Amino acid sequence: MELWAYQNEICGGTSPVCGVDEAGRGPLAGPVCAAAVILPSNLEIPGLNDSKKLNEKKRETLFNIITQNALAYGVACASVEEIEELNILEATYLAMNRAIAQLSIKPALALIDGNRNSGIEFPSICVIGGDGKCASIAAASILAKVTRDRLMREYDEQYPQYGFAKHKGYGTAAHYAALREYGLCPLHRPSFLKKGLHGETKNG
Repeated sequence: MELWAYQNEICGGTSPVCGVDEAGRGPLAGPVCAAAVILPSNLEIPGLNDSKKLNEKKRETLFNIITQNALAYGVACASVEEIEELNILEATYLAMNRAIAQLSIKPALALIDGNRNSGIEFPSICVIGGDGKCASIAAASILAKVTRDRLMREYDEQYPQYGFAKHKGYGTAAHYAALREYGLCPLHRPSFLKKGLHGETKNG
């Protein structure tokens, strides 16, 4: 119940509360996805934690438990085109706002993972490291991560030469090697590759 203790403390009785988190701010390719989750108060979900601390099998299991037990949840993405047009921070806000707007229950407060919430259109507060502190944010982190990973596996079938199913679009050595060999595909974020395909800053 540790995740609930902190969440209840910072919310001060406000209800309903949704947790909000994103996945995919850092990769070189693919959308940024966000989730918003309203859980029944003090619902104990064994193993619930920051998605980054869980393996893929555990995240998939928890995804099903969360979606089956949540009072409401929403998952949304911002496309590569929107990331390039807006910038990654504004695109993240866009995905988060879309996810919150999907909720069938209007939240009185949104708990946003991280230290910035200026682009959130709903009453909200920031919780730094919230995916490891608050139950609702931890749940949102899992829904966002699993959704994005599933999308990247689908994209891998369209563009198998890049290995999206393995690295999910992040800048691994194998991904950079594929970029040097094949160039960019429509899923890549050109603005994230300004340092060049060797990961080194270009002159000029």
